[in-house]
Amino acid sequence: MKTTNKFLTSILIIVTSFSLASFTNKETVNKETSQTDTPTSGPLYNEIAHMDTLLFDAFNSRNIDRLKQFFDTSLELYQDNIGVRNYKETIDAFSNLFKMDYVLTRKLVSGSMEVYPIKGYGAIQTGMHVFSHIENGKYQEGTYKFMQIWQKKDGVWRVTREITYGH
Repeated sequence: MKTTNKFLTSILIIVTSFSLASFTNKETVNKETSQTDTPTSGPLYNEIAHMDTLLFDAFNSRNIDRLKQFFDTSLELYQDNIGVRNYKETIDAFSNLFKMDYVLTRKLVSGSMEVYPIKGYGAIQTGMHVFSHIENGKYQEGTYKFMQIWQKKDGVWRVTREITYGH
């Protein structure tokens, strides 16, 4: 009987410990993430959506100096049909693109963007966007998937990693 009571007491202590650890962990997560943040709404979503708009306003207006401000110098850009580019290669590619006879524009696909927090770093942004232009008198467009890793350092958001695919 004493052995059974000791065993049950041990089980009860273990179960209680796991339950408390689980409860404490959930409380910590809730304190670190805004109660109103979801992948498609909330303060973090709004902040990244705003940054996305500013970044691609610079892109669409072919303003390379303004565009550079949105990328960290540690940038790594991965594109399925091109490969991997660093910051300098990416900025050079944008500069060359902006010298083309046609104007390439980007538009975010409505409702496709999602934003997830990265604890102590920033945010993951995913979505789809359409790039379009008129070349040789013919309208061309493509819809592609993307993921951007945003870092917030000293109050400033910058993209450190970008993955674009589906080309």
